[in-house]
Amino acid sequence: MTAYLIRHPGKQRDDILIEDDPLTLTFTRNWAVFTDADGTCLAIPAEAGAHIERVDQPQDHEPAPQKE
Repeated sequence: MTAYLIRHPGKQRDDILIEDDPLTLTFTRNWAVFTDADGTCLAIPAEAGAHIERVDQPQDHEPAPQKE
């Protein structure tokens, strides 16, 4: 099942786990939009500063090097 963890920096109580099959994430006009078979189920504006991480897939690769 596709799952995303949405974290709001400094506001852990506002973190959201969203999961569904099929669940897709698209970025449109400064919005992160989650859709499923029934249509849009969640939209988050870029100004919210949320961090979106897909959590249903194992991380079997090394993280990208950080810029200094």
